[in-house]
Amino acid sequence: MDFGKVNVTVEGGFDIKLPNMIKVHQEFNGEKINDIESHLSKELAEKKVLENVKGKRIAVTAGSRGIKDIDKITKKVLDELKAAGAEPFIVPAMGSHGGATAEGQKHFLENYNITEESMEVPIVSSMETVQVGVLDEGIPVYCDKNAFQSDGIVVINKVKPHADFKGDYESGLVKMMVIGLGKHAGATSLHKQGFDTFHTLLPRAAQVFLKGAPVLFGLAIVENAYDDIMRIEAIHVEYILEREKDLLKLAKENIARIKVSEIDVLIVDEIGKNISGEGMDPNVTGRPGSMLKEGFDVPDIKKIVVLDITKQSHGNGAGIGMSDISTTKCVSKIDLGTMYTNSITATILDPAKLPVLMNNDKEAIVIALKTCNRVDPTNAKIVRIKNTLELDEIEMSVAYMEHIENTKELTIASDSYSFDFNENGNLFE
Repeated sequence: MDFGKVNVTVEGGFDIKLPNMIKVHQEFNGEKINDIESHLSKELAEKKVLENVKGKRIAVTAGSRGIKDIDKITKKVLDELKAAGAEPFIVPAMGSHGGATAEGQKHFLENYNITEESMEVPIVSSMETVQVGVLDEGIPVYCDKNAFQSDGIVVINKVKPHADFKGDYESGLVKMMVIGLGKHAGATSLHKQGFDTFHTLLPRAAQVFLKGAPVLFGLAIVENAYDDIMRIEAIHVEYILEREKDLLKLAKENIARIKVSEIDVLIVDEIGKNISGEGMDPNVTGRPGSMLKEGFDVPDIKKIVVLDITKQSHGNGAGIGMSDISTTKCVSKIDLGTMYTNSITATILDPAKLPVLMNNDKEAIVIALKTCNRVDPTNAKIVRIKNTLELDEIEMSVAYMEHIENTKELTIASDSYSFDFNENGNLFE
């Protein structure tokens, strides 16, 4: 998309004094698994989930969310299945992502080094589904046709707080089954009911799915706030619903947060589907596309500026609409068809709307400050983050100095410095 130059009249212009910034280290619980593959091999053996798979075709899910070392985890599961005599293959399980096409979903997995060559198994990508059951009110529940026709399904996913609602089951194995493996049909069927129903709808749909589809076991992953893996659990099919609730509690206790109560302007360097379902995680920003804000423990943020979209998103800029200001450079990278397909399927359109657009990063930041009521730009509380996944080192304006010095989880990591823009008005990378 070519927007041309945005000509806007701003009282006082764009040459205002911005506050100095400092790098700040945020400390979180650092518990993690150091040797992923050894841990996983031991876990699969101890839980005895690979018994009786000899000679069977086993479908292993691969989703669209970014998970640390997901290629190593997936490859290890595949290798263990083959060692037990099974014939595994990969099924993309990502609802409507990847443009809701078979080729698009297979291509999406390349972002995570999940290819037929690297995994040494076929990737069977299709949007065909089978209806495996129906809820009491007539809502159909679907499963990927190839997974359904296999002899068993291994469901792999990260368990984490969802971006649009709160409940006992949010993002995890349950959602991977009924929406991820449900493909475009399943995602549409359930999202049409609205996120305000998901806290009860998802577990009921999962019960139907588990009765109708040949799920072998689940592999649940929990990450710490540094985006490292702290827990991997193989869960027998009959215990998936019970165990996922406990793992979600653990995930919520270890989610990364910005440890302040108020932010005048939050600058987000990049958003993307590999970062969050909504581009930038509402568990950090407090801006879910569903507008169901209850349960989000976040700072009070006046304005959000988004500067870029990750390459891994392949043009899906969903989440840009939850910002207040962006740039023409950033939004020009959006593929409207891909973004709209995702948002229409989810039935929430606000994340796909365009914010106020300026010509460069400096103009966007200045407009954000000038539209914060009763805020002196030179003393503004500004926070800059790379994205909502990587929050261990962030940038904060000097207005936070006293707060930093009085908060044990925050450590100053640099001298103060001014914003550094290039000749085009964009921040140096």
